[in-house]
Amino acid sequence: MLKRLKAKPIGLASLSVPMLALFCTAAYAAPKVVSGPAADPKCMTPWASDTQFLQFPKKEGPYRIALANGYIANTWRIQMVQTAKAYAAQPDVKAKLKEFKVVSTGEDVPAQISAINNFIDAGYDAVIVDAQNPTAFGPVIKRAKEAGVVLVAFDNTLDTKDAINVNVDQKGLGVIWGDWLVKHMPNGGKVLEVRGVAGTSVDTDRHDGIKETLAASGKKFNVTEVVGKWDDGVAQKATADAIATNGPFDGFTAQGGDTGVVQAMMDAKHPFVPFGGETENGFRKLCAAHAGDGLKCTSAGTGPAQVAVAIQTAIAALEGQVIPQAIKLPTALVSDPDFKEGQDYYPKESDNFFVGNAFPTCGINFTAQEIMGQTKADQ
Repeated sequence: MLKRLKAKPIGLASLSVPMLALFCTAAYAAPKVVSGPAADPKCMTPWASDTQFLQFPKKEGPYRIALANGYIANTWRIQMVQTAKAYAAQPDVKAKLKEFKVVSTGEDVPAQISAINNFIDAGYDAVIVDAQNPTAFGPVIKRAKEAGVVLVAFDNTLDTKDAINVNVDQKGLGVIWGDWLVKHMPNGGKVLEVRGVAGTSVDTDRHDGIKETLAASGKKFNVTEVVGKWDDGVAQKATADAIATNGPFDGFTAQGGDTGVVQAMMDAKHPFVPFGGETENGFRKLCAAHAGDGLKCTSAGTGPAQVAVAIQTAIAALEGQVIPQAIKLPTALVSDPDFKEGQDYYPKESDNFFVGNAFPTCGINFTAQEIMGQTKADQ
């Protein structure tokens, strides 16, 4: 005789973390598209006039937030991770966080995607990402949305409207550098362009800005491209090799690793020429010291503190505040002959430090000591 078995209710405690995340998906609602302005309009400037404003369902804190970084082997990324930790440690921010986790996965795109998936499975409330590729994250973006996880991309952003993007105008930086070379190379000439990490949106956007600006000038530019990975050591070697094989050049532009690029020029006894570059303290020191020798620089970029804006934005979203889907941050810029000691560069500080690492409209301004007191290690 068969006995009818009475089904037992499934308790949430009996579910695995991935099953629990799937079980709870239906409980979450997608963010609503609402009217602006943002809750903090001075900080959260919409990227364009048609940028949508979002409002996520309010969650009770404190929150679990993770930073899924990719590439880590250069000064900007190290300072970015240190800045994220410094921001999370500030008392008013720390009070809103139950946990802040940092993982760096290198240039391996699947590894970064896997890290985000793991954070979703583990029930994190928000994930911040500096994406290694703008278009490869479709499935994990969908999973985050379905699980009610706020996904905020910054610096190297994501090609989607299902995540929040925080960035400066990266293509506009390329335009600034290209304009500088056009202005200071009246007859055109040979340019060495030191690029960043291949495949990232930042590298592509900055390169496009430079390329299009030089082409639109009507002057004849012969451009040699090398890969510097935004790193002083890599960029210095790539520059030294380019000078030896294709030099001399009439102008230089580099997305990062600029201190190393100038050092390679000096080692090769290459004449100082116009240079469009980033905001490293060492680069700006050299620009100020050698302006009279022909090193005419414009220094423009985006401070690693944009990660703090990304964290701030994630918390605002979790609190149910109105935010733009794409946030545009201001660019830090200073050009010859306006480099001021103690303001635009700091002789007593490390060369390996990005100046302009502040967003005052967002209440974010770090001292070098606050940042350098943090480690780059995962936590």
